[in-house]
Amino acid sequence: MRTERELFLQLMVSPESRALRHAFFAERAAAKIPDVPEDTKTRPVRKAAVIGAGTMGGGIAMNFANAGIPVSLLEVKEDALQKGLSTIRKNYENSARKGKLTAAQVEERMGLIRPTLKYQDLADADVVIEAVFEEIGVKEGVFRTLDEVMKPGAILATNTSTLDVNKIASFTRRPQDVIGTHFFSPANVMKLLEVVRGQATAKDVLATAMELGKKLRKTAVVSGVCDGFIGNRMLHPYLRQANLLLEEGALPQHVDSALEKWGMAMGPFRVSDLAGNDVGWFIRKRHYAEDPSSPKLPLADRICELGRFGQKTGSGWYRYEAGKRDAIPDRAVEELIAAHRKENRIEPRKINAEEIVERCIYALVNEGAKILAEGIAQRASDVDIVYLTGYGFPPFRGGPMLYADTVGLYNVVRAMNRFAANPHADPGFWKPAPLLASLAAEGKTFN
Repeated sequence: MRTERELFLQLMVSPESRALRHAFFAERAAAKIPDVPEDTKTRPVRKAAVIGAGTMGGGIAMNFANAGIPVSLLEVKEDALQKGLSTIRKNYENSARKGKLTAAQVEERMGLIRPTLKYQDLADADVVIEAVFEEIGVKEGVFRTLDEVMKPGAILATNTSTLDVNKIASFTRRPQDVIGTHFFSPANVMKLLEVVRGQATAKDVLATAMELGKKLRKTAVVSGVCDGFIGNRMLHPYLRQANLLLEEGALPQHVDSALEKWGMAMGPFRVSDLAGNDVGWFIRKRHYAEDPSSPKLPLADRICELGRFGQKTGSGWYRYEAGKRDAIPDRAVEELIAAHRKENRIEPRKINAEEIVERCIYALVNEGAKILAEGIAQRASDVDIVYLTGYGFPPFRGGPMLYADTVGLYNVVRAMNRFAANPHADPGFWKPAPLLASLAAEGKTFN
C-alpha cells in the first residue's frame, strides 16, 4: 500500500494528470454561459428537420434518430435523397454487424428519418438544420424559404463551418431564431458541436441549442461569429506553418510523423487528404477573392489544381491504393515540392521534429489568444475542449492553451521570437498576440 501511495502521488502531480483533470472540468464549464441564466426556459424539440442529405446532412439526421427524435430529411432531387438514405442505412447496418445495434433498432431508427422533397413538409419542425453547399448564395435561398414556411418559434440553424451567421440571419425576418450549429464530419461520430451565437440570437435559442447538443450526445461549445469560428480559424495558421515547413525542407510525412509522435491523432497532411483537399481550397479561394493580400498556400493550391483531392481521388499529399486508407509517400509530391523550392530560390534545410511541433502548435496557441481577447471564445478551456473533441489533440496534453500554460507562456513567446528571425519567416505572423504577450510578461497563464 505504501508503494501504491507513492506511485499515486507521483502520477497525481504529473503534467498528464493535470491535463486530464483540466479536460474533465473544462467540459463541464463549457456548458455554462455567463449571461444566460441556468433556469432559462428552453424551447421544446419534439420534431427536427435537416436540409441536405449529403455526408453532413445524413450524419446530422442520424444524430436525431439515435436520440429518438423524428427528423424530416429534405433534398431537392429524388436520386440525391435516395443516395443519402442508402448511406444512412449502410452506416446503421455496419453498426449492427459490429454488434452495436440490433436489426430491430436499425429499422426503428430508419423509421424516424422521414425523406421529403418539399419544404412544406418541414413546417411543423421545432428545429431545422441546413447542411447545404458552403456558399452564401445557396444558404440565402434556403433561409429565405425557411423564413416563409417554418412555424413561429422554430429554431433555424446553419451548419456552416466558416460563413457569417449574422449575414445568414439577415436573410430572415426572425434573426433572433437563427443560430449556428457546426457539426464535425462524420457528424454521427464526432463529439464536438460548435454552437455559434449570432448578434441577434435569443438567449432561449442558445440555451435550447446547448441542451439539444447534450441530447445528441455532443460536447457543445459556444463560439462568437468570425471566419471559421474557434476551431477552423485556429486551423488556418496551423496549416500555414505546416505548408511553410515543406517549402523550407520538410516533406509531408516528416511533418505528420513529428506531430503524430507528439500525440496528435493525425498529422495535418493526412487530415487534409481525409477531409478532401478541395474543401480547404474552396475556402482559400474565397479568402483570396475577399482579400487579395491574404497569405497564399501555393503548394496546397498546386496539389488541388492537379486534382489531387485526397483519399477520395486516390491521391493528395500522399497516394492511396484502392480500398485502403494507408497514406503512401508519393515521389510526384516530393518532385512538386522540390520544383517549388527551386523556382523560389529556397535552399532546403534539415528540420527537426521539435521545430515542426513547436511551430505548428504555437501557431494554434497564438490564434487562440486572439480569439480569447476578441470574446469569440468564453474561456481558454473552451478553446481546449474544441481541440480535444474535434481536432484529435492529445488528451494527455490538455488542449493547446493548457499545453502553452504547461510549457510556460514566457517560453512560448521566446520560441516565437526565435521563429520570427528565421530567414524564410513572416515576422508579422510570429508577433505574439497582445493577450499572450501580457500574460507572459506578468508570469500568468491562460487557464
